[in-house]
Amino acid sequence: MPFAPIEWQNNKVKIIDQTSLPKKLSYLYIQTAEEMFDAIKTLKIRGAPAIGIAAAFGLYLGIKDYKTTSFKTFDKKFKDIIKYLSSCRPTAYNLFGAMERLQDKVGQFKKYPIETIKGAILEETLKIQMEDNKTCQSIGEKGANLIKDADAILTHCNAGGLATSGYGTALAVIFKAKEQGKKIKVYVSETRPLLQGARLTCWELAQEKIDTTLICDNMAGEVMKEGKINKVIVGADRIALNGDTANKIGTYSLAVLASFHNIPFYVAAPISTFDPKIRTGEDIPIEQRDPGEIENFAGKRITPKGTKIYNPAFDVVPNSLITCIITEKKLVYPSYRKNIKKVL
Repeated sequence: MPFAPIEWQNNKVKIIDQTSLPKKLSYLYIQTAEEMFDAIKTLKIRGAPAIGIAAAFGLYLGIKDYKTTSFKTFDKKFKDIIKYLSSCRPTAYNLFGAMERLQDKVGQFKKYPIETIKGAILEETLKIQMEDNKTCQSIGEKGANLIKDADAILTHCNAGGLATSGYGTALAVIFKAKEQGKKIKVYVSETRPLLQGARLTCWELAQEKIDTTLICDNMAGEVMKEGKINKVIVGADRIALNGDTANKIGTYSLAVLASFHNIPFYVAAPISTFDPKIRTGEDIPIEQRDPGEIENFAGKRITPKGTKIYNPAFDVVPNSLITCIITEKKLVYPSYRKNIKKVL
């Protein structure tokens, strides 16, 4: 992607404001943990890997100017910020994985001066970001082996560079296939209620000059029935140890439709999206979002006042509907419970 979604510049975090796309490419400069909380919560930055990176930067911003010489006092402040940032998006596991990683780093440096500990936190955050970029490239390379010339691929929500450090997960597979010279066509579901597919994925694919067709979410079954799709590739926000996968709401419906029409259904995600503490999808916490996201469309109210709203941000695809999980290490096939343990 020609634009970096998140960068560390002059003691600030520079992010693309994804809520302004595709109309305008604009940037925000985040200077506090509170500003980062708001940016993540309001989807100015989103996508599981990008949320993990952003939260790690937010944690550093929260402690970088904190004055104390006591490790005990510093550690309490540090853990309070972790708790605060962890509450903004409860489903995306990369956020919690990044927090745990920085907490481990602080534990390793607890006998060092506080300023040294702060430096170690920033260094580890930059390392998380660098590793994500390499990881996404590897996901693209391994996943592109599944793509044939003239394939027509359906994707949902946005699992591109905007959702990561800059190359994507599901879209990394598509980008890499194009780099290999394969002529592919991509169908993008709009992804109600916030249209990440229409606004963000279509924008990214246009930057790469990839043949793209946008469809409404409820058109997917018809498009499959007409034989226009031969693969589905999506990203993930959290994957259980048995392979059950949480992704943007609407993914489960696509998996069921793909199964009915005998279309392979692939999940592309880094190892950091697997939650080793969760055995099945039933245990994945599902974020409930503001009813206003459904009540309003393009700035206008579309529902009668008093209408009840149910707005889960994610759903869970059972492992039985997933053909393969594409990771940076290898392609993971069933039996997922056994093979995920091996790859972790």
